[in-house]
Amino acid sequence: MAKHPRSLTGKVAVVTGGGRGIGRAIAAALVRKGMRVAIGDVDRAAAEAAAAALGPSVVGLHLDVTDLPGFSAFLDDVESRLGPIDVIVNNAGIMPITSLEQESSGSISRQLEINLRAVIHGTQEAMRRMRPRGTGHIVNIASLAGKNGYANLATYSATKHGVVGLSEAVRAELRGSGVEVSVVMPGIVNTEITAGMKEARIRNLRPEQVADEIVRALEFPRFDVFAPRSAGPLLALAAVLPRRTREAIAHALKADDVAVGVDPVQRAGYEARAAHSAPAAEKVAGVHGVASDERSAA
Repeated sequence: MAKHPRSLTGKVAVVTGGGRGIGRAIAAALVRKGMRVAIGDVDRAAAEAAAAALGPSVVGLHLDVTDLPGFSAFLDDVESRLGPIDVIVNNAGIMPITSLEQESSGSISRQLEINLRAVIHGTQEAMRRMRPRGTGHIVNIASLAGKNGYANLATYSATKHGVVGLSEAVRAELRGSGVEVSVVMPGIVNTEITAGMKEARIRNLRPEQVADEIVRALEFPRFDVFAPRSAGPLLALAAVLPRRTREAIAHALKADDVAVGVDPVQRAGYEARAAHSAPAAEKVAGVHGVASDERSAA
């Protein structure tokens, strides 16, 4: 007998980094399922514009995920406006492209704080709120870079490996609690974050394709969420192959150098925005002298 999908109608979701790109597509997909959605984004104007476009069941609020007390206060505010949070999508993230040798301390710190530390905090907060109610779903956005390493994305790959490991551990901690965990691993998605990158032989995804996979995982809970879905079996097959064979296949698919030789002009706008995406973290880094090392990552 086929399983019936879990109803999402009337439930409350939070999407961090939901003002644009994949986050906005996720918010839109959840609204179509009848959910009430809170979009949090460091770009207040983008959050508010997205909420206005998506309708009255959506609120757009400022959120700097690197401000951990502020993140907690944001979640409190959402619950006071919309009710207990049923789904949290830890989506906020940045992806500067540079060789590790040339990467600045500021770039490394921002990625660690946004891509990993904030996801840890968002997951902790979700656990504390959902476990007592015996229900809820935590969705952490990782990447296929959380399963493989890519040249010029060393720090990004490290943070996404961390998100995968975090999610696996939390799944074990929450087993039997009624709270579900999913980790999402998209390939290259056509958003601002991938501007100027090369295309592999595998077609790039649209943000809506990732959002649809997340909705499917909420309706029919599962832990590993790959986009495209075919990436899961391919990774499982690759895992049993010798490393040289795996690398030869990646090279044949042009997947090993997608972040090598990128177009800096096309990426200029995104890289500039990413460099100012973690105000709270930058403030702390400045106090400790970390942000002073800002060699060009171009």
